[in-house]
Amino acid sequence: MIKVENLSLQFGKRILFDEANVFFAPGNCYGVIGANGAGKSTFLKILSGVKDANKGNIHFEPGKRMAVLKQDHFAYDEFRVIDTVMMGHEKLWSIMQEKDAVYAKSDFSEADGVRASELEAEFAEMDGWNAEPNAAALLSGIGITESDHFKLLKELNGNQKVRILLAQALFGDPDILILDEPTNDLDIETVTWLEDFLMDFKNTVIVVSHDRHFLDAVCTHTVDIDFGKINMYTGNYSFWYESSQLALQQKLSANKKTEEKRREMQAFIDRFSANASKSRQATSRRKMLDKLNMEEIRPSSRKYPGIILTQSREAGDQIFSASKLTYSQGGNLLFNDVEFTINKGDKIAVLSKGGLATTAFYRVLNGFLKPDRGSFEFGQTITRAYLPVDNEAFFSDEPMALIDWLRQYSENKDEQYIRGFLGKMLFSGEEVFKMSNVLSGGEKVRCMISRMMMAQANVLMLDEPTNHLDLESITAFNNALINFPGTVIFTSHDHHFTQTVANRIIEITPGGMIDRLKTLDEYLTDPVIRQVREEMYQGVLV
Repeated sequence: MIKVENLSLQFGKRILFDEANVFFAPGNCYGVIGANGAGKSTFLKILSGVKDANKGNIHFEPGKRMAVLKQDHFAYDEFRVIDTVMMGHEKLWSIMQEKDAVYAKSDFSEADGVRASELEAEFAEMDGWNAEPNAAALLSGIGITESDHFKLLKELNGNQKVRILLAQALFGDPDILILDEPTNDLDIETVTWLEDFLMDFKNTVIVVSHDRHFLDAVCTHTVDIDFGKINMYTGNYSFWYESSQLALQQKLSANKKTEEKRREMQAFIDRFSANASKSRQATSRRKMLDKLNMEEIRPSSRKYPGIILTQSREAGDQIFSASKLTYSQGGNLLFNDVEFTINKGDKIAVLSKGGLATTAFYRVLNGFLKPDRGSFEFGQTITRAYLPVDNEAFFSDEPMALIDWLRQYSENKDEQYIRGFLGKMLFSGEEVFKMSNVLSGGEKVRCMISRMMMAQANVLMLDEPTNHLDLESITAFNNALINFPGTVIFTSHDHHFTQTVANRIIEITPGGMIDRLKTLDEYLTDPVIRQVREEMYQGVLV
């Protein structure tokens, strides 16, 4: 149990939240949402004791243990992977260390024997004898192979460290689990594993995430930071989003009678409840609470960008073909014998176990890398737009105002024309003169989307396009791609984004490729495909 009373936080004149009161009950999973800069991560830091609020109190149920997903990827570099995970239970780890130190004494005394006995009793009570097997099981579940369990953390790459720190937070069945963006840098299968873990987790979870599918899968409640307040609603993210949109529509229809609005909202809640009961979460923890309540749901203050993707000309019948494309990097084979043709209407999700392979694939198609062997060709009518996962090269030259930055990519230099594309991505008024070297990660991606909209290409290539974007921008981008009449080739770890956009899946591996006309969920649950994938990756370092 966590009780937040009269919590306020202010930076200068900017108020993040004022007099916030919220209660987190045991056994529920709370998804914290809010626009960029609303204070989501700051709120988690206050709950975990890392940061102080200006005023207010936080009360925890006595004797409960909290675990927090650590953000410092270098803090445990000198420790073994398995030990790093067990450090997640600080008291158990302390007992283990003291116990080892006592037994290691050369002048072991009677007093040491008494202390060792006490420590052994505490160790057994905490299920210490199963600590290492449990830590190993977590690591294996989250994609860290057994051969890496006893390596030092510094020997592993950044993506592996993220997974190990997540295993550390999950270890030892904490009473309160606080996770800030836990799905970052996880592949879709590992995210699914984490979803299943949290849906079976019986204690309190408080999580910030930009992954809508993840929030929908695990959350029983939504905590919305908006209007300088913290409001809690029963139900997952989709329920909050759809009901807040309905509330906005009702607000705009000012002539509607109160009773009519109430009936409309209640009908929505009933319909959502019925749909939720049919979902895969429909047993015990795998469902939202029995009744979803309106609880004075308000229209959101969030602003959604206007992403409108058009093509200046329709593509002809010949779009793209590849033959035996192969590429290796640093001695590692990333993909091998990639061979396929793109047809009209294709929206292709490109998958791989490692981000290195997909990024190299897009860089090959855009002429930045030369394949080891093989060839590819785009049709004569094709115009392309590429959104890379790393956009720093587009902002590395001398800083310039955003309007000038975008103007360099446009044949039409008219200021109002350029302002129109920036305005759609929420850069309005004086913001168009903001310098390109002070942009956040999300602002840079929005600039790149403005550039892509302006290109009016008929083939879009997108490498992790949702990185750095907030939920509002992701939703707008998602809808724009669904409605785009041209061809899309993309890679995203956002499950909902991929599931709703892609009608074809291509997986590139060192052992070959898989190409299926399926949605993501159909692809991942097909037992024949699962067997083929295992064989293609077997014995290969990815």
